[in-house]
Amino acid sequence: MKDGMQVKTLNLEDAQKEIVDEFGIIDEWMDRYSYLIDLGKKLAPLDDKLKTEEHLIRGCQSRVWVVPEMKDGRIYFFADSDAMITKGIIALLVRVLSGRTPAEIINADLHFIDDIGLKENLSPTRSNGLVNMIRQMKQYALEHK
Repeated sequence: MKDGMQVKTLNLEDAQKEIVDEFGIIDEWMDRYSYLIDLGKKLAPLDDKLKTEEHLIRGCQSRVWVVPEMKDGRIYFFADSDAMITKGIIALLVRVLSGRTPAEIINADLHFIDDIGLKENLSPTRSNGLVNMIRQMKQYALEHK
């Protein structure tokens, strides 16, 4: 396992509920963006040698890299972005999906995105990027099923 690998102790639903609860205590979206940026700063740094075209998420305005690692039947994701808000968004997805089985990832209903109003408060390009991040993470899971 890589340094900084988080092992999930919460199930997928509880991980999403935890995020919904955290965002629920923040009223204004400007403050929520600040929180997203803080979450991105807490993401374990991704080694520059892993920031390759192979790991680059296509269709994102910002550059986002997601690196999957299969270990003991679970996929662990490592990620980074060159944009602060986008890094916070990928940090949320890593938090919810990393350490799950491929089946859990494939079947995950990521309702927390709508529950916290994330999608509706993103620009269309960031919203498309979010969809592409999820699609790629689920694709990794399909490849390791």
